[in-house]
Amino acid sequence: MKVIFASGNAGKVAEMQQLLTPVGFELTSLQDFGLAGAEETATTFVENALIKCRAAAHQTGLPAIADDSGLVVPALHGEPGVYSARYAGADASDADNNAKLLTQMAQCTDRNAFFLCCMTYMRSATDPTPIIAFGRWHGEILREPQGTGGFGYDPLFFVKAHNATAAELPADIKNQMSHRGMACRALLAQLQDRS
Repeated sequence: MKVIFASGNAGKVAEMQQLLTPVGFELTSLQDFGLAGAEETATTFVENALIKCRAAAHQTGLPAIADDSGLVVPALHGEPGVYSARYAGADASDADNNAKLLTQMAQCTDRNAFFLCCMTYMRSATDPTPIIAFGRWHGEILREPQGTGGFGYDPLFFVKAHNATAAELPADIKNQMSHRGMACRALLAQLQDRS
């Protein structure tokens, strides 16, 4: 099945291709169509994922999958949350966002955090019954980056079970454990139930 993944984030697109291609999806992205992503105007992961999904389906005429995901740090009252990609400003780099997170957490003894992913699927822009799935990946925030893989906050997100950051994990292990991998498997299970 050909489907548009409503993201211009190359890291997310690569992860989703690794997750969906083996199960029969032909994944295309906004970049393939020369499209920009929809503006994320909501304050929740669910609403932003639906905004992006609906816009991609409308612009391309294809069934769409979108995710809104981010890092949630309870000690920071949920920051960076839905603003994870732009935590240090609209044009912030991953390094900028990581630096801001470390500054905000400088005095925190509670380093617990989790990545949350809300993934949505719509058959069309007017689909009245979108599929909504979630994944949550728990870890803790280090005091300095480790590893060169992944993207976003991966170099700061320590996974105790593997004694490594998300940036140090091989892609197949990361996809098995990650919030996006969990949400994708939950979404696929619901799609299978619908068919």
